[in-house]
Amino acid sequence: MGGVKYCLPLLLLSLLIAECASRPLYTLPSLAKSGTKKPLQTSRPFNVAHRGANGEFPEETAPSYMRAIEEGADFIESDILSTKDGVLICHHDVNLDDTTDVADHKEFADRKRTYEVQGMNMTGFFTVDFTLEELKTLGAKQRYPFRDQQYNGKFQIITLDEYIAIALDATRVAGIYPEIKNPVFINQQVKWADGKKFEDKIVATLKKYGYKGSYMSKDWLKQPIFIQSFAATSLVYISNMTDSPKVFLIDDVTILTEDTNKTYAEITSDKYLDYIKPYVVGIGPWKDTIVPVDNNRLTTPTDLVARAHSRNLQVHPYTYRNENQFLHSGFHQDAYLEYDYWINKIGVDGLFTDFTGSLHNFQELTSPLPKLQ
Repeated sequence: MGGVKYCLPLLLLSLLIAECASRPLYTLPSLAKSGTKKPLQTSRPFNVAHRGANGEFPEETAPSYMRAIEEGADFIESDILSTKDGVLICHHDVNLDDTTDVADHKEFADRKRTYEVQGMNMTGFFTVDFTLEELKTLGAKQRYPFRDQQYNGKFQIITLDEYIAIALDATRVAGIYPEIKNPVFINQQVKWADGKKFEDKIVATLKKYGYKGSYMSKDWLKQPIFIQSFAATSLVYISNMTDSPKVFLIDDVTILTEDTNKTYAEITSDKYLDYIKPYVVGIGPWKDTIVPVDNNRLTTPTDLVARAHSRNLQVHPYTYRNENQFLHSGFHQDAYLEYDYWINKIGVDGLFTDFTGSLHNFQELTSPLPKLQ
């Protein structure tokens, strides 16, 4: 619904990024010399760029995703929401307050609303109250004040189409990892003229660009994808629409799921894992759900990984961040120690990280890829 109309031409985008970057970025790979694409590595845990390389750039922007691919991400991850006019966009929060300069746009001052989101009242500026054209006038900004602020306001919110184009333009095979974000809220607030649901629109877009095939199939290896959601009902709903692999996200065990009245403690029970297993290839838990934390120190790991693996489900925890604010005490301010713990002791199959480059460098040091990869 109008996504292509607002696409920034790739050449102009690459020039803009090169001008703003503190260290040089490659131009978009589609502009580089063509050749056979290097395949996706499958011999070590997947490096999932959480909202792109958002430790360096504002999250879910084109430069963030391009940097992540440059730094070695296997998959670039995004949260998919909708605009008022039904265009699918990449943005984590249903509101715009924390990661855009919307508050500086006086022309939108009357757009502030209060909605109920996941059982809580939330006040702010919401994506569902803006058209894509209006959202494109906003500048993205860094979420955390202790990260680099120099790119604030310089990059736009991008569409799902633009996000996919970045992955497909890469000189090597780069997977995508889109999330069906807040589907209950989006389906309440956005109505498509054809009567389709949010989930239908996401799957249709993915199919349009050729994403298909079960995990590790020939089609999947050509264009790798995991479709993720905290809403199990959404993953079950799309299971008859696409055979692309799906991952069920898991939050803190005390939180109620968005689409059911169950806590994630109930969701991680053997009974529920047996129920969801036919629909997904893995789970994506908050890492503190796997290894609880007390006073910033890791405690005894739960058996969640073992129970998932016994059902042939992968485990892709989130989120790994390099800053001292996020590293637990036992890792002595060393992100490599954290990666080593989770990969070699806990045995996870993929990691969502804000710092793709550091995870890639750690894996190259400890488990370098075979020559062909």
